[in-house]
Amino acid sequence: MKKQIVQLTLALTSIYMYSVTKWWYTLPVDGPDKLYWGFPIAFMGEGFHTSMSLQFFVLDFMADFLLYFTLVLWLVLAFTKWFPAVQIPKKVTKIVWVLSLVLLIGLSLIVSTSNPIIKITRNYDWKVLKTGSVYLWQKTPRPERNILAP
Repeated sequence: MKKQIVQLTLALTSIYMYSVTKWWYTLPVDGPDKLYWGFPIAFMGEGFHTSMSLQFFVLDFMADFLLYFTLVLWLVLAFTKWFPAVQIPKKVTKIVWVLSLVLLIGLSLIVSTSNPIIKITRNYDWKVLKTGSVYLWQKTPRPERNILAP
């Protein structure tokens, strides 16, 4: 049962982490305005070298993943404690794993075609101009720059 809970938690974490996230509209120091994604720390953003590139920050991603994993594990354990008579069927775990893998494969295809840059952490400062939340199926809104100018 413990192995199944960990498997379910890993799959739900990957689904939840990419399905609901926060976007950050920022102005990096000595750079153009860019969009970044991730909660509570932005771990993915638009790249500087081409218009369609992405950049990833490994430590920020690991911190976000650990937070999401802890939250989802706590929710799954709370569910199994509050409803001990309800056993999570293996079919449910398999279905969640399939959904998770489909999502990860789709995101991997997008990332692999974007000429990504992978860094340990973000090595520049920025000024956050606006933030918001976005679902996977929504387009991230890009605020107009003239509205945000002082």
